[in-house]
Formats: sequence, structure tokens, C-alpha cells
Amino acid sequence: MDRLFLVISAVLSLMASTVYAGDYSDRKEAKEFILEMVEKHQFDQTALEKIIGNAKKKQSILDAISRPAERTKTWEEYRPMFVNKTRINRGVEFWNKNKATLAQAEKLYGVPAEVIVAIIGVETMYGRQGGSYRVIDSLATLAFDYPKRPLFRRELSSYLIMTRQYNLDPLKIKGSYAGAMGYGQFIPSSYLSYAVDFDGDGLKDIWSNPVDAIGSVANYLHQHGWQTGEAAVSRARVSGEQFLPLINSTLEPTHALNELAAMDVFPASSEEYAETKKATLLKYKGRLGAEFWLGFNNFYAVTRYNHSRLYAMSVIQLSNEIGKKFEDQ
Repeated sequence: MDRLFLVISAVLSLMASTVYAGDYSDRKEAKEFILEMVEKHQFDQTALEKIIGNAKKKQSILDAISRPAERTKTWEEYRPMFVNKTRINRGVEFWNKNKATLAQAEKLYGVPAEVIVAIIGVETMYGRQGGSYRVIDSLATLAFDYPKRPLFRRELSSYLIMTRQYNLDPLKIKGSYAGAMGYGQFIPSSYLSYAVDFDGDGLKDIWSNPVDAIGSVANYLHQHGWQTGEAAVSRARVSGEQFLPLINSTLEPTHALNELAAMDVFPASSEEYAETKKATLLKYKGRLGAEFWLGFNNFYAVTRYNHSRLYAMSVIQLSNEIGKKFEDQ
């Protein structure tokens, strides 16, 4: 009888582990999160327990988020990762394959085709590197085992709302270690706010449909203030020491050019700029030494995609190279 009891217990234990194979079935924080989703968003508690119970903690995710390239690399090291021959050539190839869609997105949202292409190129090598983590694992790990939990709890909430709203399987979608998804690596809250059904088929498919991905990236930049026809950056000429406190002090353009001129900071290009045009002063450690740049509104719009001056400059420079090569075909 005792042996029979042990066998039955073992079978029941195996069945339970099959249904809830993850690491959050009994976690207090996970249980509190589930109750919050039930109360605030009317989720079915049993169904949600099964989803969260299947999420697995991934130490590799915690390791990856603790050392992003934006914090560990100089511009000299970072730039070649994204502004290189392979990404430029594949960007032109992507543009040629999606020429009509990119033209439509540029016309509707005012964002140049080369900038849309560069974002997708930096994010996923034009859809080739969309991420191998289950998004449920990424977001659960970061929501319950990472110090900055509130941000990722919100993203986990958005993810569950997104998958319910669009009838997607929350256990199957894959993305980055931070829960970003698709060609343009949208986090769930961005998907809910900015993803568009650009081909009108009733779906917002940023995973396998480059048409929706292109429209969504363009819409994101448009909604974050991209200004049609405006320069994103200019090289800067500096002298003296008055400007030193301004270096890398903010991503947002807050100083008018006439104010910067009073501190011996000037656009290096011959392009005419209004004295009241606002900019932020940026310094990069380049291959040949210090580089000074002025970042304008469109630079700031790109940083809303990823809050990194290294990221934004790589997108802008990659877009310039792709644009030149596309025109030279």
C-alpha cells in the first residue's frame, strides 16, 4: 500500500511539474502579480496561473541586462558593431525588397526610408536576429528577479494584455533578453501604443511581416516627434572651457544655438541653422580621438527608441551610409 501511495504521489508530482514547469508557481511576488492582473484587467486566474507557472527564470537574461554594450563600450568600439559593410549592404538589399512600403511609410509619417531601414538593421539585422528567448521567460525573470522590477512588471502586464487582445500564445512568442520583439524589437507597451497594421490585413504582425514592421517603426518615430526634413546631428567646433559642463549632460536638445555660440560651440557644417534652433552637446571617443557633435530634435527622437547616445548615433550614421549606397546603385 505504501509503495502504491508513493507511485501515485510521484505521478501527481510529475503531472504538476508538466503543467507548471517554471520557477514562479509558488513565488509570492508572482502570486501578487496574478491577483493584480485579475482585479485590474479581469484575467482568468487559473489561466494566468498556468502561464506564469510555465515561465522559467533565466540567469543568462540577468547576466545580459547587467552588461549592455551602451554601458561597457566606447564609441570607437561600439560604432563598428553597427556601421559596417555587412549592415550597409544588407540595408540596401532590404530597401530594394521593400521599396514601395518604405516610400509609403516615408510619405505618411515623414520619416526617411533610410532611417527606418537603419533602425531595423541595428535592432535585428533586418529580421535575421529577432531573439531566441521566450518573451514570457524574459519578462518574468526581469519582473520578479531583477532590481528594476516595476518597469518589467509593467511590461509583463502589457505583454499579457497584448497576447489576450490579439489572440497570441504567450508561451510561444520569442524575443530579446529584455522582452523586445519582432523586426523593430518593440517591447510590449510599445507594441500596444505604436504597432500598426500597415498592410490592412487585420493583423499587427511585427514578427514575420516586414510591411507591418516598417510602418510600426515609422509610426513610433513620428509619434516621438520626428521632424520631416530636419537634420539629426551636426559636427561641432568647440574652443575654450566654458562648454565643458554641457557635454553629454542631456539627450534632449535644450540649448539654443545662439546660447551655445556664446560658449564657443558652433555647428561645423556650412548648413544654415536658425539661431534659436535647440541642440545638445555630445562628445564621443572616436578612433581618431574626441568627437564633438550637436544633437537636434531628430537625434532625440531616435533616443526615444533606445535611450543611448551611442545607439542613436549609430542609427544616424548607418542611415547615412545606406542612403548614399542606395542612391549610388
